Amino acid sequence: MNNQTQLPDEIKETEINLKQLFEQYAYYWKWFIFSLIICLITAVIYLRYSEKIYNITAKILLQDEDKASGELSGLSELASLANVSTGSAFVLDQIDVLKSRRIFRKVVEQNRLNISYSIKGNVKNSEMLESHSPVKMVILDLSNQKLDSLSLDFILKKKGSSFTLEDKKNGNRSYSLGQRIQTEIGSIMFLPQGKKVIENDILISYEPVNITVDNLLKEVQITPNKEKQSYVVNFALNSRNVDKAELILNSLIEQYNKDVTDDKSKVTKATSEFIDSRLALISKDLESADSKVADYKDRNNMVDMSSEVQLYMQNASDNERKLVEFQTQLRLADMMGSSVNSNAGNLLPSNIGLEDQSIQSTVKSYNDLVLERDDLLKSATPDNPVVQNLNKNINELGSSLRSSLNNYRQGLQSNVNSLLSQKNKFEGKLNQLPNQERGFKDISRQQQIVESLYLFLLQKREETEIKASATPANLKVIDDAYGSDVPVSPKKAIVVLGSLILGLLIPFAILYLKFLMDNKVHSRKDIEEKFNSPILGEIPASEDPVVKDNDRSSLAEAFRILRTNISFMLGAKKDSAVIFVTSTTSGEGKSFVSTNLSRILAMSGKRVLLIGADIRSPKVLDYLGLAHLQHTNIGITQYLINPDMPVENIIIRKPAPYDFDIIYSGYIAPNPAELLMNGHIKEVIDYGREHYDYVIVDTAPVSLVTDTLLISEFADLTMYVTRANYLDKRLLNVPKELYEQGKLRNMAVVLNDVDFARGYGYGYGYGYGYGYADASSVSLRAKMKKQFKKLFKKK
Repeated sequence: MNNQTQLPDEIKETEINLKQLFEQYAYYWKWFIFSLIICLITAVIYLRYSEKIYNITAKILLQDEDKASGELSGLSELASLANVSTGSAFVLDQIDVLKSRRIFRKVVEQNRLNISYSIKGNVKNSEMLESHSPVKMVILDLSNQKLDSLSLDFILKKKGSSFTLEDKKNGNRSYSLGQRIQTEIGSIMFLPQGKKVIENDILISYEPVNITVDNLLKEVQITPNKEKQSYVVNFALNSRNVDKAELILNSLIEQYNKDVTDDKSKVTKATSEFIDSRLALISKDLESADSKVADYKDRNNMVDMSSEVQLYMQNASDNERKLVEFQTQLRLADMMGSSVNSNAGNLLPSNIGLEDQSIQSTVKSYNDLVLERDDLLKSATPDNPVVQNLNKNINELGSSLRSSLNNYRQGLQSNVNSLLSQKNKFEGKLNQLPNQERGFKDISRQQQIVESLYLFLLQKREETEIKASATPANLKVIDDAYGSDVPVSPKKAIVVLGSLILGLLIPFAILYLKFLMDNKVHSRKDIEEKFNSPILGEIPASEDPVVKDNDRSSLAEAFRILRTNISFMLGAKKDSAVIFVTSTTSGEGKSFVSTNLSRILAMSGKRVLLIGADIRSPKVLDYLGLAHLQHTNIGITQYLINPDMPVENIIIRKPAPYDFDIIYSGYIAPNPAELLMNGHIKEVIDYGREHYDYVIVDTAPVSLVTDTLLISEFADLTMYVTRANYLDKRLLNVPKELYEQGKLRNMAVVLNDVDFARGYGYGYGYGYGYGYADASSVSLRAKMKKQFKKLFKKK
């Protein structure tokens, strides 16, 4: 039950705290509006002048020659079942080729991307392609070594019909298009292009090719498709110039396709040359064999054998055919071995008919390394570590190839020997045949071997020529490079939203730090958190020092509430009451509260005596605007020095326009503490008790002097004034100690100068029903409405 009854109060307190927090920040609403406007203007300027970045993409489909073969297709299917992707490995290898510096360098050199042209603007420059530029930079000394290490910037300006050329080293100088200029990178000149007219200043920049290549390698993104078996490659490039980015991607695809095609052409050319050289030798052997057969037949007058001999010979034909095939392979192996042994790191013939697939694969790998080395030698020396490493790999593959050929030849020789043994068996039976026929058979066999090899080489040459003329495409362009008109950066929506958020966060952060570092007392909550003294009331901030007659302002209502709370604190048992007013330090409004409280009590028909007991820094008459009375009246200081005079002599009777009596402090004495301790102050207070309903005593601050503590025993109620936005919270330990130790009688706190407009204090609707409420009681919505009305009236 207790939890249920307490829950609404807790919720209510939380709501009040949130409302108070909101009002604290809402008081500075002009800061938020100003910050939002500044951030939005900044965002608009940023969007107007910032470089817009566009995304340019392209897509190709790679063509893998090995993918079409039946055996490799089966292996690919087996690999996919084993969750191993051969396609993705091929694609990744080709992506590495695409990302190579060699390919990118060809792109840069072909399109002269290391020379950039821009139209110079007031805020930003607009880059353009060389083909769109009205002038073109030509480097005359291409052998200058500084081309790879220096960067240059030129500004070509048109002045009437002449030009000026500006650079960092030489400054401005007159220039005519086509004139030779000597620079750090050698001789250059600028030539006009077409009929384009130079209207603006043109910024021309040169940088080494290697730097341009490095920048492109960082900017161009080449990625495979997510599917493992996909042969699609995606290109992406973020750039300020869409035309230039499209040119780069399209040129990159073109250079890659050309590079692969050139490699295939080199292998085909080397194979054709090898086959042609072998055909020339085999042709001579074939002519010699044909001559021997003809001579033998003429010399021996040979005719066709009988049908019985032919039938017998047919039984041995299979053995002869196999022997010819193996001997043919043996000859091919010898040819390839001869080519390998005589080769000095050059390309080897491929696909000449050897049936051993491992040898063919080794020859292909050997040729790939030779092509890669030859291409690298175009831009490197033989002493380059990469070239030497490739030469080492080529020699190792050559040794491996020779070893494979030897093993293959040994196997062929073993088969030939076996067939020769079988042949000897047939020859034993052929002894019965005529000697002429047997001799002719030997010559005819040699002829058949040479003829079959000749026909085989002719077939391979034709296949090579057909392959060279009908080379399949290396890739298929799915999408050419394309850039959307919508920039990827900066995004308008994100920038505007970010500016709005930043416009709110900046003043919020500043105010948060301001509130965080603010160690002043602002509201009654700060006092309640420190100690449990009663709080009589909250006095709002006001420009008027004294409450006026028939006043219905929030200040007057606050003192009326204070008057009521004092009655509750005092109770109904006393006919008169002595109220001390003190504070922690000076400047907290003791005199302000004392004078206005006296004024309010007098308005209610009470007899009031206001005593200025702060004899160190008197301010009562100053607050009331009665400073001139100091010269015609005596004060409490004089009475304490000379107590023989009657108390009535020091009383100022109801000075106009006030309806209460005053005893002011008098002259400032050199020993105020001793004067207060002599006991005569009690006589003044007793006189007040006897003749007045309320005696208001304005005393000295308790943290600075001991005056108030010396006379605190005479008080019925001690009003401890604490000024909001003035007193440091750490000084609340002073009233806390006084309250807890009971050094001030019947102590209660009055919070002065509360700024309700900033969300401090609870507020009680001062001025209700009279139309005289001041600005502190007006709602934030009403004040904002009033401000907007003023703005529209001005417009």
